[in-house]
Amino acid sequence: MSPSTTTPTRFRPHPLLSSLSQFKPPPSLSLPPTPSLPAPPSEATSSSTLPSFRPCHCCMDHQLNQPKQGRKKEKWKLPLLLLLLVLLKSSHCGSVEAAAAWDGVAITQADYQGLQAIRQALADPHGFLRSWNGTGIDACSGAWTGIKCVRGRVVALQLPWRGFGGRLSDKMAQLAALRKLSLHDNAIRGPIPPSLGSLRDLRGVYLFNNRFSGGIPPSIGACLLLQTLDLSHNLLTGRIPSSLSNSSRLIRLNLSYNNISGPVPVAITQISSLVFLLLQHNSLSGSVPDTWGSTVSHGTYQLQSLHLENNLLSGSIPLSLGRLQTLEDVSLSNNQLNGSIPQEITTLSRIKTLDLSANSIGGSFPASLCNLSSLVDLNLEGNQLEGPIPEAIDGLGNLSLLSLKNNQFSGEIPTTLGNISGLSRLDLSENNLGGRIPASVEHLTNLTFFNVSDNDLSGPVSILLSGKFNSSSFAGNIQLCGYSASVPCPPPPPLPPSPSIHPTPIRRSLSPKNVILIAVGVFLALLLLLFCVFLVFLIKKRAAGTSKQSTATGGAAAAAGAGRDEKPGPAAGTETEAGGDTGGKLVHFDGPLAFTADDLLCATAEIMGKSTYGTVYKATLEDGSQVAVKRLREKIAKSQKEFEAEVNVLGKIRHQNLLALRAYYLGPKGEKLLVFDFMPKGSLAAFLHARGPDTPVDWSTRMKIAMGVTRGLQHLHVDLKMIHGNLTSSNLLLDDDMNARISDFGVSRLMTGAASSNVIATASALGYRAPELSKLKKANAKTDIYSLGVIVLELLTGKSPADAADGVDLPQWVASIVKEEWTNEVFDLELMKDATAGTATGDELLNTLKLALHCVDPSPAARPEAHQVLQQLEQIKPEAADAVASSKDEGLGIAATEEEEEEAKTAD
Repeated sequence: MSPSTTTPTRFRPHPLLSSLSQFKPPPSLSLPPTPSLPAPPSEATSSSTLPSFRPCHCCMDHQLNQPKQGRKKEKWKLPLLLLLLVLLKSSHCGSVEAAAAWDGVAITQADYQGLQAIRQALADPHGFLRSWNGTGIDACSGAWTGIKCVRGRVVALQLPWRGFGGRLSDKMAQLAALRKLSLHDNAIRGPIPPSLGSLRDLRGVYLFNNRFSGGIPPSIGACLLLQTLDLSHNLLTGRIPSSLSNSSRLIRLNLSYNNISGPVPVAITQISSLVFLLLQHNSLSGSVPDTWGSTVSHGTYQLQSLHLENNLLSGSIPLSLGRLQTLEDVSLSNNQLNGSIPQEITTLSRIKTLDLSANSIGGSFPASLCNLSSLVDLNLEGNQLEGPIPEAIDGLGNLSLLSLKNNQFSGEIPTTLGNISGLSRLDLSENNLGGRIPASVEHLTNLTFFNVSDNDLSGPVSILLSGKFNSSSFAGNIQLCGYSASVPCPPPPPLPPSPSIHPTPIRRSLSPKNVILIAVGVFLALLLLLFCVFLVFLIKKRAAGTSKQSTATGGAAAAAGAGRDEKPGPAAGTETEAGGDTGGKLVHFDGPLAFTADDLLCATAEIMGKSTYGTVYKATLEDGSQVAVKRLREKIAKSQKEFEAEVNVLGKIRHQNLLALRAYYLGPKGEKLLVFDFMPKGSLAAFLHARGPDTPVDWSTRMKIAMGVTRGLQHLHVDLKMIHGNLTSSNLLLDDDMNARISDFGVSRLMTGAASSNVIATASALGYRAPELSKLKKANAKTDIYSLGVIVLELLTGKSPADAADGVDLPQWVASIVKEEWTNEVFDLELMKDATAGTATGDELLNTLKLALHCVDPSPAARPEAHQVLQQLEQIKPEAADAVASSKDEGLGIAATEEEEEEAKTAD
């Protein structure tokens, strides 16, 4: 095999990557010979076969049958000939041992000529086809890149992710025994050769992510054994040929992301073997055929996934979809469909995803739709549905996403919504809903997105909802209040005074004894008042003496700061007593912020989120500056002495990709507040999963974030010898320049052992916990690397690890897609657009995917170290590494300047 085809790696390959076509292909193909393959040519009629290394028995017989006198004359030649044949045979056997699957039959002349024609038509800028040279004797031995043979006939041509250009030769028809053609993720242009239709044994065609143009050859329908046809992400035009229905074994048909026009052929709807039909993002027009499942000679229809979104389809939703009882995933969004939701849809007992958004569908919400207990995602937004939302909505017990946005629903929000415990996204905005927000919504503990804006709702918003979701989730409801400080609820009206009976006053004169008692009482009260005034005076005098002493101690530091034109504030690590009668202690570390305990305690606070550790607030100080304040939960922190020892260590940690601890406050009643820099962009989880469709995240930004996280983790592991233990996208924060900052590092040191165990359990629920932690119960560097790998997969796929379905977590899902060689379906759609536009290369995406899967290897010993991950990322995208490094240098320059000033001050 050519050395250029071997992918270098520092780590043991992930066991789930063995089927990836970009890896060094094995020298054998485990495809059994079938009767359709031609029989191997006989030795007597091998004119069409290149000769193999075999002893020439005819020559030996000729020499042995020579007359005796000639035999004596050439007797010395016979041992030499035999020795030569033995050496040739040994050399041949060595090549067979190097390619154990080769059956010893050399490639046929027709297949050899076909491969040479393919090589000449393709542009090979990286030289992957250099091994396709010579006479072709070793073509089937594994020495020719991407070629698999059986009995001298090529059965598989697999060369994805090679950067090929040029065209695909029409002489591919000479590979008559070809079963699998995989050239996806290249840059091959021109039409798809019609000669593919002459390959009768063809089972799989994988040409997605290229630049093929022209129409789909109707001749492909002659491949009766075809099971997979994936031509997605190309520049194909024309119509879908009805002849594709002749491939009665077709399982997967993917023509998405092209410019195919015309109607959906009726014949396609009647392929009973079809499991995946993906025609989205084209220019298909006309109505959706109402012939699904109408004719079948035997068995049942197998269709599970139907994607027709983002086309120009019109008419109503076909009633015949109700016949496809195996359907699990239906998307007809972003078309021009009208009519109503048919009752027949409600018979699909296995359906999990139903997306009819962005159409013109009218009518009401069918009550029978609530019987689809298997439904997980229901998206009906952007239609003209009206009437009330059914009270029986809780029949959708497995629902995770419900979007009814931008319709004309009226009535009140059903209280039964609170019974759908797994609901994570609920969007009821832009409707005509009235009444109050039901209290049952507060019971939806998994809810991460909630929007009821632009309705006619009234009444107060509960503290729980207003604290969990920002004001934009409730805006546009004139009579709704309490969801923001700017929209307070009016105070309740005062109670009417109760009627009372005024008795007639009775005048009595005071006796001398009573007068004396009253006078004595007034005198004692005056004495007590004077005593209190005197006591307050003494307390203030003592406090003033203490304040002068503190001023004398810190005056030199304040003066030094003023001499450098800095804002005067507490020196690093000094204590500041809280003002007033509250008591407590505020300790500052180095940083640009200067505030007192009163400033902090009187700041305007807004809840940003809650975690196992406590609640995080965004605090706006009196001067307008903002900080993030984490209030630790009671009874989970260590004793005050241990707490202060640990937090003083954390306060000295400074790194560009770690969130700096600026101060902490210890309250008189045991309150513990940690003060951090405020990150305006929020968390990576919110940035990826809660952004709008008009806010794309390009490949360079994702790589910058991945490198930043890895740099921060490397600093923790290598320089600080510290384990994070709870690395998730929720505690990765982003600044204005999209630099990632790791938060919550070292916080476990402030907690009791029981609290740390709860954090590990939370990480498991979110999908970031390494599998070995179920037994170890204690995080280490390898478990941090596993979490890092999950975060990189999250950046590549755009999927949240918390959205695991059927017990399959994100790493397992990625591995299963890769195993089926549907690698393009792993990546986020925005990244595929970047790859098409040239801002991201297939190699960069693929190599990053490989690296992430190494990080989530089930074996901890096989996972790389943080510095190795960083080195690999910098090699994959050097320009992103340079950008991060320059940003880092700027930060180091500031630190160096401060250090020089400090040294100068010390010298003075």
